[in-house]
Amino acid sequence: MSYTQGIRQNRSQFALQLLTVFAVGLTIGAERNVVPVLGRDVLGVESMLVIGSFVVSFGFVKALLNLYGGKWSETYGRKPILVAGWLVALPIPVVLVYAPNWWWITLGNVLLGINQGLAWSMSVNAKIDLAGNDARGFAVGLDEAFGYGGVAVGTWVTGVLAARYGLRPEPFYFLAGVVVFALVVSVLFVEETLPYARAEAGAEDDGETDADLPFRSILKRATWGDRTLFAAAQAGSVEKFVDALVWIAYPLYLTNAGLSVAQVGVVVGVYGGVWGVLQLYTGKLADDIGRRPPVVAGMFVAGTGVLATVLVDGYWPWMLTAGVTGVGMALLYPNLITVVGDAAHPSWRATGLGVYRMWRDAGYGFGAILIGVTADLVSTEAAFYAVAAAMFVSGTVTLIWMRETHPERGAEGSGRPPNLESHQ
Repeated sequence: MSYTQGIRQNRSQFALQLLTVFAVGLTIGAERNVVPVLGRDVLGVESMLVIGSFVVSFGFVKALLNLYGGKWSETYGRKPILVAGWLVALPIPVVLVYAPNWWWITLGNVLLGINQGLAWSMSVNAKIDLAGNDARGFAVGLDEAFGYGGVAVGTWVTGVLAARYGLRPEPFYFLAGVVVFALVVSVLFVEETLPYARAEAGAEDDGETDADLPFRSILKRATWGDRTLFAAAQAGSVEKFVDALVWIAYPLYLTNAGLSVAQVGVVVGVYGGVWGVLQLYTGKLADDIGRRPPVVAGMFVAGTGVLATVLVDGYWPWMLTAGVTGVGMALLYPNLITVVGDAAHPSWRATGLGVYRMWRDAGYGFGAILIGVTADLVSTEAAFYAVAAAMFVSGTVTLIWMRETHPERGAEGSGRPPNLESHQ
């Protein structure tokens, strides 16, 4: 059987992968607006650090599953890992509906972290498998656009349901429907894409020493072994501070300022929606102008949006700052993934992306701790300043250390820069 790469050539399977990642986004979006307010108003949690614990559990578990999910998918295939991710998600709505205290919510988010680490990782890997080198940036942009478009829609829908019917159980009935639908699609219609990656690796097998690296070598290389991948790892981790802030602090900060749960859902939905939709363009942009410029610009734009949120007041100004933050995330997010995809040999690309995604999503945990401690010891506003400062510092590191990896614009002039600058 011929495994020809290309989005057009594989449009049916590519479309199914877009549908599954949209469902992944809906799943996490269903918690974005309702759960922090549920903790404060129903379960009586007052500490921002305690409320942030459900994001800490989510982030570190997702990080670990990203790491091993990529490795497992090289051995067992993408589809079995995708299906496993949706099976794990089945109990989540039940936990959220019946949780008697906050620690049950935290346990539920362990399951959400497993689901996201497996299902989203496999979806992006499958799209890269299907698309090939020439459309890698566009494929990742589509993946993240549909995923974070799902986040925006899920946030908005649950906000509307919560405003009309209450914080639970109705918003989580919607979540249950999404999980069951995604599981059925994954089992019955999604096909395995690992053979595409193996065919690509075979076509590029010219005796290069970076093919078929052992897991420990990939972990070392993708973490600190060269400057560009180190820059990508730290930038990916710090940008998750922004998403953790939106998840934990935005609903509490904005409801305390007088907005309703439905209005907060719109503000947070604008952030996710702008982020999601613009990635349809920013992923393709990186194919045209290179990966580094949008990544660096995005770090500073997103940091500016976070900072501006505490410098303005009112529903419409907050919608504007949420949009600015979303623009920054759209610029940096898909293109950090593409940088790693460029630098990895097809034989271990999924594992390399798993290492990057491990460090990236660990940023949820690190960011939630920073946000919670800062808010409890100083103020909620101080948490916004801390996250903005972290973005500016990380953006500066990225500007200094990251090199261009575009196949035609990088210094090597090849699709995979095999010898990026080493720290050692």
